[in-house]
Amino acid sequence: MRNLLILVGVVLMRQISLAQATDPRYDVVIHAVNILDVSTGKVAENQSIAILADSIAAIASTKSAKKWRAKRTIQAAGKYVIPGLWDMHVHFGGGDTLIDENRNLLPLFIANGVTTVRDCAADLSPQVLAWREGIAEGKILGPNIFTSGPKIEGKNSIWPGDQEIGNEEELAQALDSLDALGVDFVKITDSALSPDLFLKSVEAAHERGYKVSGHIPFVLKLETLSEAGLSTVEHMSYMLKAGSPQEDELIAKVASGEIKAGDVQKPLVANFDPQRATLVYAKLKANGTAVVPTLVGTQITSFLDENNHQQDAELKYLGPGLISTYAWRVNRAQKENPEQVAFRKEMYRKLVSMLPVIKKSGMDIIAGTDAGFLNSFIYPGFALHKELQIFVEGGLTPLEALQTSILNGPKYFGLLAKYGSVEVGKKADLLLLNNNPAQNIKATEDRFALIRAGKVYTRKDLDAMLMKLAELNRQTK
Repeated sequence: MRNLLILVGVVLMRQISLAQATDPRYDVVIHAVNILDVSTGKVAENQSIAILADSIAAIASTKSAKKWRAKRTIQAAGKYVIPGLWDMHVHFGGGDTLIDENRNLLPLFIANGVTTVRDCAADLSPQVLAWREGIAEGKILGPNIFTSGPKIEGKNSIWPGDQEIGNEEELAQALDSLDALGVDFVKITDSALSPDLFLKSVEAAHERGYKVSGHIPFVLKLETLSEAGLSTVEHMSYMLKAGSPQEDELIAKVASGEIKAGDVQKPLVANFDPQRATLVYAKLKANGTAVVPTLVGTQITSFLDENNHQQDAELKYLGPGLISTYAWRVNRAQKENPEQVAFRKEMYRKLVSMLPVIKKSGMDIIAGTDAGFLNSFIYPGFALHKELQIFVEGGLTPLEALQTSILNGPKYFGLLAKYGSVEVGKKADLLLLNNNPAQNIKATEDRFALIRAGKVYTRKDLDAMLMKLAELNRQTK
């Protein structure tokens, strides 16, 4: 009887062992990949990464991970893996007739390795909020979306979809509305909002616990808004004034109506003082204020006379309605005289040259593109790679450029515990590349595969997304 029990036990153990050998333990295993630490630039070679659901479950040397079992295995010898890219300034908009064309941008980001975006307001907030939830629930393929909802502006704003306010009571009502929508941050701009109410808006949104981003009224200093709770300055051009020895004088003249803010750009460029600017930027850093330069759009509009972008291959991935919204910037640029065109290029070069000044101050630079409707030829997904390349051309190292997206994106939202590195417990939004992007930033465009929320997309899959979009838009044009 005893021998029989032993025999039965041996048989059961063998059955358990057989089951363990045939049942996958993980959903995905990546073997023999090189893990780039974006914080340090160090590379852990020949590693295996195990993914369960949407998170990284284990990391070990490939030699010690040979017995790992998975539903799907990727052999990635010689490849490099980094977290998915973040584009921290995009727009979905153009009205109800362009809802479908905007939704089609979601796979365009994925096809380019962009796994998270920050929507900085327009006129499709209900749809964007619905997409945000659908993506989070796995019902829609697209990047994580963080959105401001409709931004805060003054009466008769030039931008579509804004919440227009004229006093503090209406400001409170606008913030109540954003609370109800469940937005991720607040954006405030100044096309029609008075400087006083702009400042109060920053203070009120900050007091409610929001991250606050915005354009900057000329008569307000960056330091003042930073102290009031401004989290990000959107667009590099607003950083220029802080480097002018004439800042106080110019502010007084603009405030009195003696000159217009648009007429002071030339002296700001000519008299920019890097040392003065560094001191101001350091104050912003101390307050936790960062900058989203969006230089790729400035580059495009500055050089439209040399490249009109009518033959861009990326155009085939956009719908005709979105492309038509590009016309207003193009038409405006075409009306400029040679002197204005020359200054536009000078301005762009100056803004790019400010990157090392900001970096020296310790202030965070966050990658964003302004991609979406209205902003001519800034192609969603594709543009982020160009923005990072501009950062390197401007003086950042490739590793520093990567950090502006992969680290500073999630840092803005306090999410570095979930994103920003390839570590156990972090989200499995992973970009596999054929070469090391810390050595050459253009390597981000040479994709081997993408893991998005634990699902595998090979280069063939990513290319198929692009082909599908091209065919869809070909049929509608």
